[in-house]
Amino acid sequence: MQKMNKRSVFLYEEKRTVVWFSILFFIIFIGYDIFFYFIYPRYDSILSIGFPNTFVYVMYFFILLLIPLIFYNDKRSKQHCTKYYFFFTYAILSFINELITYWDKPEVFSSGNAVEVFLVLFSPIFINKRYFWVVSLGITIKYILLGLFLGTTTVAIPIVLTIVLAIIAFIFLNRFHSYVAALSNAYDQQMEGIVKGVIAALELKDPYTRGHSERVAKYAMVLAKELGTFSQDELKSFNYACLLHDIGKVNIPDSILMKPTKLTNEEYEIIKTHPVVGEEAVKNVEGLGSSLSIIRSHHERWDGKGYPDKLKGNAIPLNARITAIADAFDAMTSSRSYRGALPLEEAYNRILQGEGTQFDPNLVGTFKKVYSQWINIHQESYK
Repeated sequence: MQKMNKRSVFLYEEKRTVVWFSILFFIIFIGYDIFFYFIYPRYDSILSIGFPNTFVYVMYFFILLLIPLIFYNDKRSKQHCTKYYFFFTYAILSFINELITYWDKPEVFSSGNAVEVFLVLFSPIFINKRYFWVVSLGITIKYILLGLFLGTTTVAIPIVLTIVLAIIAFIFLNRFHSYVAALSNAYDQQMEGIVKGVIAALELKDPYTRGHSERVAKYAMVLAKELGTFSQDELKSFNYACLLHDIGKVNIPDSILMKPTKLTNEEYEIIKTHPVVGEEAVKNVEGLGSSLSIIRSHHERWDGKGYPDKLKGNAIPLNARITAIADAFDAMTSSRSYRGALPLEEAYNRILQGEGTQFDPNLVGTFKKVYSQWINIHQESYK
């Protein structure tokens, strides 16, 4: 199966963006100071050449410390934190520097520089609304505080400029978000299409399981959403893994898979290999993420008597425990080669009977809450 790596692509792009952002930050930060404090004063007799105070050296020391931090965050895959470190370090230090510079002469206060213009205008490149608001509001608050401490209204100029730049940046940010959302939806549709294609191939092998994977995924998603512990991205991968939970059955001989009578012990042992085979088959599909455990562990039991690893209790991943209930319910309420479908009420009672033995007792309680929704899913599926 084609390797799906949307998360890896986004992480890679974040890493590249952080690198370019860091390079531009240092170029503008150092270049602006060289021009403003060492070149421009040569042509303006009023200004003196050099930094206005010794705190600027302290500021440079801490700013340059961000360089090893970039590599540290990269090594720990925490690239998304770097942009915040850059902004807060610069904003706090520049605030202190300007307080020191103009404390005794607020009437000559002059601020607003190329670094802040860069921070605001380039904030959309991370396609992160939180970062955009942190930068825009952070710089605005900085100047409001400077105005209060220094007792000057000159800060109104950089505040207005920041707001104007923020409006422009916000327009770009929304546009970028639209592009990313379109790409993400295209990826999800492709992923879902591939998954359903694989499931269709599996159902051709075993027609008695037709629709089983989709129903299990729907049942499990209702239960997972009721718990409220999964993020949207986790629910997506959860859904894909549920659809693929029986993918390992492609390795089971038809003579066993569609046998109309009871399986022998040897045949049952072969059936029990499908979770491990399934996990191995799709282990490189990054779109599944941590939900890969659904494929391996959906036949584990709460009492430790399941397979393939005989996991017990909370040692069984939560998503697999959810899928186990959905899988058992649909298996009981659909026709198989060796028996007919059980009535919904009978399947419901059997799930309750399995509380604390086959199934997680807490999840059985949640199952009771969503059972009416499961009835609707079942009825829709068999129309």
